[in-house]
Amino acid sequence: MQRPFDESVRPHPTGDLPGAWYGSGEPDPAQVDPVVLGALLDRHGWRRRGGAAGRYARWTPPGPGAGGTSLLVPESRSFPDCEDLLGEALTALARSAAPSAREVLVGLTVPSDEIRWWRDVPQGPSGAASWTVQEQLRGAARQMLMAGALAARGRAGYYGARHRRQAQASLEGVLVGPAPGGRSLTAFVPVQSGRAVVVRLYHALQAAREAADYQRATGGMEAFDAAVEAGVSRELTEAIIALVRGSEGARVALEWSPAAGVPAGCAPRNEPVEFSPGDLPALREAGARYLQDEPSVPVRVTGTVVRMRRSGPRGAGTVRLRVLAGAEVPHVRVALDEDSYRTAGHAHLVGLPIRVVGRLESRGGFRRLTDASNVVPVQVDEAERDRLMKSLQENLDFFEEACQGE
Repeated sequence: MQRPFDESVRPHPTGDLPGAWYGSGEPDPAQVDPVVLGALLDRHGWRRRGGAAGRYARWTPPGPGAGGTSLLVPESRSFPDCEDLLGEALTALARSAAPSAREVLVGLTVPSDEIRWWRDVPQGPSGAASWTVQEQLRGAARQMLMAGALAARGRAGYYGARHRRQAQASLEGVLVGPAPGGRSLTAFVPVQSGRAVVVRLYHALQAAREAADYQRATGGMEAFDAAVEAGVSRELTEAIIALVRGSEGARVALEWSPAAGVPAGCAPRNEPVEFSPGDLPALREAGARYLQDEPSVPVRVTGTVVRMRRSGPRGAGTVRLRVLAGAEVPHVRVALDEDSYRTAGHAHLVGLPIRVVGRLESRGGFRRLTDASNVVPVQVDEAERDRLMKSLQENLDFFEEACQGE
């Protein structure tokens, strides 16, 4: 099951900018760098219409219907009326109906790197996209953000359940702003908490594009093997497939925050990375290859027993652990022999976690521990023990059957 997109990102405002994000409703002119404002206006399609050279520039919004709206933006803070002009420009942006005005304000208030997705799909009535087309775009964007966040935690061809809690946490501050028509989407990733994710996604998308080109030209998959080091994974190939499937093609563009500058090792201006339906066979083959080749991982897991099950009152059984340490997964299932199963049951009854050695299997998404051995209770402080005992009392039905005959 996939979580809704809105659990990974917060929605872009559609009305006045809420004070929860922007204080009084718009950025403080005293804190705004006019150079950054000009760069954001240019990025979002506003047109420069002259002005006094070296002093200020006049900007008008993109698209038809702009009317007489224009902004006077000083070239630098050395201009005598800089703060007054900035205040007027910010007020005009806050009152503007242009979607790009909201995006400029977001970039000013929360210094963010921007990720944009486009899908080439047939237009519906009045240029709108269907509900399913919009949901497919949002779902693919969510998957791609998660793939980048996972790659920022470490390189792997397949992550499964590993690192997902940490990756999800790194995306909590992301803002999202859909463009009219439902065929494009923009995510604003705060530099402070998410730049590592965007940098990793930048390198991974470039590597995936080059690997797909190599496979189509030579038939070889070697480039996909090497691309893992750049952040390409099964999760990323699945995200690209979801983005392209059902369309005539898709593009992803990344833009760096003008306030934070360009990260090391990245180009200052990036052309969108494009994928087409012709890339899908190579991406599917790469994803299957990553899933098959990712090895199991030797681990020593400490966790609390949350479920026990076996077919009879005696013999081997299976326990489910909530992982406390030793593996980057929230829960793991472990098959135990009779003695180890008894040890796990007794440890839980007295409010103790257990430690177990085994191999975290890639099959099933790294949720299963095999070759389990050395099952022992682990001492914890009194506060944690009380909490575990309370959990046992709330879930006692799970253990009445499990511990029969012991």
